[in-house]
Amino acid sequence: MLDKLQEVLKEFENSVSSVKSLPEMAQFKAEYLGKKGKLKALMSGMRDLSVEEKKTFGAKANEVKQAMELALEKRSQQVELEEINAKLEKNWQDITWTDRIKDKGQQSAGLHPLTQVMRDLEDIFLSMGFDILDGPHIENEYYNFEALNVPANHPARDMQDTFWFTDMKHLLRTQTSNIQIRGMEQKDPPFKFVAPGKVFRCESLDASHEAAFHQFEGMMGGKDISVSHMIHFLRTLLREIFKKEIKVRLRPGYFPFVEPGFELDYECLLCGGKGCSVCKQVGWVEALGCGMVHPTVLKAGGIDAKKWNGFAFGLGVDRLVMMRYHIDDVRHLHHGDLRFSEQFRAY
Repeated sequence: MLDKLQEVLKEFENSVSSVKSLPEMAQFKAEYLGKKGKLKALMSGMRDLSVEEKKTFGAKANEVKQAMELALEKRSQQVELEEINAKLEKNWQDITWTDRIKDKGQQSAGLHPLTQVMRDLEDIFLSMGFDILDGPHIENEYYNFEALNVPANHPARDMQDTFWFTDMKHLLRTQTSNIQIRGMEQKDPPFKFVAPGKVFRCESLDASHEAAFHQFEGMMGGKDISVSHMIHFLRTLLREIFKKEIKVRLRPGYFPFVEPGFELDYECLLCGGKGCSVCKQVGWVEALGCGMVHPTVLKAGGIDAKKWNGFAFGLGVDRLVMMRYHIDDVRHLHHGDLRFSEQFRAY
């Protein structure tokens, strides 16, 4: 019996390395360790052994079983890794290797229009001496609301439908304005910085609204900064993005973190001011909120509001992209279809 046990083990060890797939592994395991397997068949013969022989054979059979299980586990991991590597080798593509793409008769999709506009915005403000800052997507109440002059129970919180985490202290940032405070904590005035990024609000989706979209925040701090400084930079921004002078209007607007606050609109480029679904039939598109930074916000950022002042703005990048490329539905920007990006290779 012990000789037969050794023969089964040797046969197993010689065969296990030849298993090439996980389904084969399941069959192989059943062949040796299953209810009708070879090891079970040998152990059923223990009834004909003496008590001492049963003890010896049982102990040896358990050793063989453990050795088989260990070998099966090791080989299963190898087979799984081999299958993963085979799939990666078969499906892998280096999207930066354009010659390979052309050889297969494929075309590169090009940069997404959001990426193109974000890069252009960064280049525009870098050329005007602004720094580029970044901040976290998952934010706390202080940086997203309180430090921006929006304390608890402030009615302005109702203006933004927020995605809260279960602890009700952390949230997905509703605006890139949180980087204003973080930027002021890092920098001493005078300073100029912008902050591009994704923001999140619980919005009803339509042609001009998405739950996850992009903003481009900007702030300038110094002495004797005025609204005219702000208008100059914003006009430059729109002119450089659209490569022509754009008709704009400035109207009063309420934002807790600026005083006075303004809404900057520009004439809808899709309909030429006649009215369409994107501009909600009014002929104007809301470009951004802006204004002179509220003293409370300066203080939250560690800035002496009696000595320094500044302006800030927040730009909706998705709508800017729609105007630049004449896209009539913001949802086209987020559905991930490469055929959409392919249209912008020439830009």
